[in-house]
Amino acid sequence: MAEEAAGPDALGVREVQQLVRRKDELEAQIKACYAVLEGQKGVGMNEPLVDAEGYPRADVDVYQVRAARHNIICLQNDHKALMLQVEKALHQLHAREKEKQAKDEAEAQAEAMNQNQSLPQPFARVNAVTPGSPASISKPLSVTVIRGGKKLHLGLTPKHWAGKGLLGCNILPLQR
Repeated sequence: MAEEAAGPDALGVREVQQLVRRKDELEAQIKACYAVLEGQKGVGMNEPLVDAEGYPRADVDVYQVRAARHNIICLQNDHKALMLQVEKALHQLHAREKEKQAKDEAEAQAEAMNQNQSLPQPFARVNAVTPGSPASISKPLSVTVIRGGKKLHLGLTPKHWAGKGLLGCNILPLQR
């Protein structure tokens, strides 16, 4: 479908969601490794593991601290690479959506230009539009209306919202 048409490297919404889940898992692992360091007398990433005489510190598990530090560094590198993938995928998704929207608008304008320039006989009347509804903010679906005696091209996206119906406006059929 649309995701396949975008190219073999293009990622869809599901793939981006999987990447984000993987990011969350990496962040949880990093947090757990930092908890190990905190459990070792608050030893962080940079505190020395030897005493003033150069011997390994007896108050901490040096092996556990070194392993936790190593894991943190590796996980942070993985996190950074994963975030680059997420960023690239999000850019692709938004670019495809913007391209699709521009194509839809261009098609609607071309269709409107090809139609007869005289005003068609109206078949319905919009008597109310609810603020914040899909009808008040829609763009993609091309609809031609006559407002104030002038032909006007609008976009409309039916969708579920908090109010009644899919549009958020009342359409009344006109008597002919």
